[in-house]
Amino acid sequence: MNDTSPADLSAHIVEGALPVKVTPKASRSRITVTDEGVRVYVTTVPEGGKANAAVQKLLAKALGLAKSRVVLIRGDTSRDKLFRIDG
Repeated sequence: MNDTSPADLSAHIVEGALPVKVTPKASRSRITVTDEGVRVYVTTVPEGGKANAAVQKLLAKALGLAKSRVVLIRGDTSRDKLFRIDG
């Protein structure tokens, strides 16, 4: 499901915050990490917070954390989002 390891993902967490770029309605859910940052692809549609919840779940699983420890703090309706990582 993921193209990245928790260590790759953790390297982009700065002061407990992880900026991500989200692509909804993708063909498959996955996380990629490049020099530019973290990109998350989810298969869900961006309505009613469904895509945000899918991104939260995917990030939590990749980091080995509970969903409640990954909190969206900015970018509710934007493709560029900022998540607080409690852990």
